[in-house]
Amino acid sequence: MLNRRLLRVKVMQVLYAHYQHNETTIQNSEKELFHSISKSLDLYYLYILLLLEVRDYAIGRIEFGKNKKMASAEELNPNTRFVTNKVLSKFAESEDVRTFMDQKGNNWANYKEVVKSLYTEVINSQQYKDYMSNTESSFEIDKKFITKLLEKVIAYFEPLYPTFEEQSIYWNDEVEFVLSMVVKTVKSMEEDAPVKVMHEFKDEDDEAFVKQLFRKAAVNHNDYLELIKKHSKNWDVDRVAFMDIILMQIALAEMVEFPNIPIKVSMNEYIEIAKHYSTEKSGVFINGILDKAIIELTEAQKIKKVGRGLLDGAK
Repeated sequence: MLNRRLLRVKVMQVLYAHYQHNETTIQNSEKELFHSISKSLDLYYLYILLLLEVRDYAIGRIEFGKNKKMASAEELNPNTRFVTNKVLSKFAESEDVRTFMDQKGNNWANYKEVVKSLYTEVINSQQYKDYMSNTESSFEIDKKFITKLLEKVIAYFEPLYPTFEEQSIYWNDEVEFVLSMVVKTVKSMEEDAPVKVMHEFKDEDDEAFVKQLFRKAAVNHNDYLELIKKHSKNWDVDRVAFMDIILMQIALAEMVEFPNIPIKVSMNEYIEIAKHYSTEKSGVFINGILDKAIIELTEAQKIKKVGRGLLDGAK
């Protein structure tokens, strides 16, 4: 489910924690890495369950209105367009969603006030009003509404974020990305086919990538550290942000161990990650040191790229 950049970020975070706690073994840190990735999938399902919780709350409001002694005509004949939305029905019928609930439960049962507040936000939104007043009905219209609901209402509902933070420390940096994956799932839905939910990894290659990247960066820690020190003559390595050291070690491991990934791609990825997770000067520093290290490793034939243009970035 996570793209390659977020997988690299996961490796960075776990490797950083690994060296902050010297008593932790590589095997235990690897378990922590895959646990962190599995938590991303949990968040994906929680977004889906949140949609269903809001729908269930709406159903409860409809039933409450119908059972009032002095129910209005509108309460007796409610607009059920939202609660019968075909996308939400498909999620509710999904075997994968049911399996997740059976195995992990539904955390939203503990956050009823958040669900209630979100329901109020939803029914007051222009997206909801336009959808409920639309005289046309189709699966595509239902899809577009749920997409807008996720992108325009749920994405900006601030009470969600402290709720996520309370449930898991792993979700701080990826709530927006995971929400975009739920949107992608909705957009890919077909009326006459079951929901195709996402899995932890896009494919076996991504799972192998993250496992090998972590292991090689950890096992070759000392060798890569010496290489970084060697090419840091104008820098005091001991005063360099430790995160930069970690990022360069992972970058070197990727360049050496993955012959099909272009050097330029690896360079750009870790420079971009550094902009978000390290200091303002990190990008320049990492670029300069890696340039020199790449030349040495290429000349020593430790970096071998297969295919045209894969060495671009090595000077």
